Amino acid sequence: MSNLQTGDKAPEFKLYNTEKQLFTLSEMKGQKIVLLFFPLAFTSTCTAELCGVRDDISNYSSLDAKVFGISVDSAFTLKKFKEDQHLNFELLSDFNKEASKAYGALYDSFVLEMIGVSKRSAFVIDAEGVIRYAEVLEKASEIPNLEKVKEVLSTL
Repeated sequence: MSNLQTGDKAPEFKLYNTEKQLFTLSEMKGQKIVLLFFPLAFTSTCTAELCGVRDDISNYSSLDAKVFGISVDSAFTLKKFKEDQHLNFELLSDFNKEASKAYGALYDSFVLEMIGVSKRSAFVIDAEGVIRYAEVLEKASEIPNLEKVKEVLSTL
């Protein structure tokens, strides 16, 4: 697993969104990106985190940042989750766990003996594709420092 640091080039990935469209990170070059890896849709902490971002999306927009939530859930599950929670940003399915592995954001073992679940993490990627903030949490019950994410975005 990777140990990405500030200043590293953000690993490329291709993931499907909730509309079954392929999203490629390199297509976003020239824009500020926030990647929020989360363990599982419909769980309490994930719902609280992503609904908090939903309610604060104007601040991310005012910083010219695009937010993407990423989990190992299927695109179909993420579509229902996005609809139910009225999320106003893209969710991407890392069902094959490639992006989570590349970003060092994958549990070897999670609750109920689940293997290969995304760790709750936050990454800020600048317009040139360089990581400017990286936070990978070991405890799924914790939420990344989203104030720090916005602070970093404000300097880009």
